[in-house]
Amino acid sequence: MQALPSLPSTPCYLNGAYTPLCDAKISVMDRGFIFGDGVYEVVPVYAGRLFRFAQHMARLDRSLAELRIANPLTQAQWRDIATTLVAGHAEHSSARGLNSINLNHLVYLQITRGVALRDHAMPQDITPTVFAMATRMNLPSAAQRSQGVACVTADDFRWEKAHIKSTSLLGAVFARQIGVDAGAVETVMFRNGYLSEAASSNVWLVKNGTLIGPPKDNLVLEGIRFGLMEELCRAQGIPFELRRITREEVLNADELLLSSATKEVLAITTLDGQPVGNGLPGPVYTQLYAGYTAATQAA
Repeated sequence: MQALPSLPSTPCYLNGAYTPLCDAKISVMDRGFIFGDGVYEVVPVYAGRLFRFAQHMARLDRSLAELRIANPLTQAQWRDIATTLVAGHAEHSSARGLNSINLNHLVYLQITRGVALRDHAMPQDITPTVFAMATRMNLPSAAQRSQGVACVTADDFRWEKAHIKSTSLLGAVFARQIGVDAGAVETVMFRNGYLSEAASSNVWLVKNGTLIGPPKDNLVLEGIRFGLMEELCRAQGIPFELRRITREEVLNADELLLSSATKEVLAITTLDGQPVGNGLPGPVYTQLYAGYTAATQAA
């Protein structure tokens, strides 16, 4: 029998208590386990500073409202949990001889509807399951920054409530595996011929110096970087636009960019084996990444 992968003993938060991650347990009847009936957030932390925390909390509230789940904690309680977990993870890293100075983290927060007998209908008056953990944030390599990354395209076969940051991620898993099988960093998806997003990132087009993204609707998860990209564009005099983007426009873009918590802002320089623009990260990417870096340092 193949040995099960061992989990680290870093601290996590589960239903009001802190415990080693390897010891955390939930009921097999939790609706998150049975139905994927829950939502989550992933908050970047730079050198101990939570990045755009208020915006993450606002999106968490929006997702919970869609699922008709009341937020079980206040924003102050979530902040306390996040900072406690980051400190605990850094301490655990130091105890293992790893350099924890200025260590960047991701804090994963999850709420599921709770434990109940299996029934598709939403049960009433059950207690949500609350889970959180901190992990090390692995950012793109220097080579990826200087050369950009390769992506592939696919039809967006997922459900039409992509605006909910749901734990039901099988569609995203399938989409991401398309890229993995092709040796690509991400899978750029299209719905009915129009750009939606990537498996776990938002996608941006640059044409004639303008940054263009898809509209904020139910077909796209509005990344926290949506607002940040607009702010960076405004600060640097880059025209910014949200609208429907055709597949042809994507294939003929001057630049293509990914944005997410872990990718920050990252240039796509190859799409389906063909170069994007001149095949190198472009000037708009360079400006936006510089602005993004400054924003993380000021967080």
